[in-house]
Amino acid sequence: MAPRPPLPPFTRETALQKVQAAEDAWNTRDPAHVALAYTEDSVWRNRDTSLTGRDAITAFLRDKWARELDYALRKELWAFEDNRIAVRFQYEFHDAAGQWWRAYGNELWEFTEEGLMRRREASINDVRIGAGERRIFGPRPAAGGEAPMAVW
Repeated sequence: MAPRPPLPPFTRETALQKVQAAEDAWNTRDPAHVALAYTEDSVWRNRDTSLTGRDAITAFLRDKWARELDYALRKELWAFEDNRIAVRFQYEFHDAAGQWWRAYGNELWEFTEEGLMRRREASINDVRIGAGERRIFGPRPAAGGEAPMAVW
């Protein structure tokens, strides 16, 4: 697989680029596209689910976005060192019944020298919200068009 820049070891600038690239990819809601950022044998923990491999990740994301409708995500760099990045995030979606949810979470990422993610650990909590409480609408607007992530 071709390298996926930016590559470790990360600087603040390249870590920010990696986080924004992940946000942009996830907001496509295209499981096959998103899964290309992970190694063939990538290991995930997502809530109470453990996965191994790009095929399992693709299937997981396909199921996720079939349930989490109109999904929109924001990620924010929390910390970085060498080949690791820590992120906090929020995303909103509604279920098939029309109930809106906001998910709050933290992710720990570990990358190969080629810039592929070989490990992802995510801890996520959901909060029921009303449609009028939404604050994330689609992909992030271009440069400076959005306030920083709200305090939890």
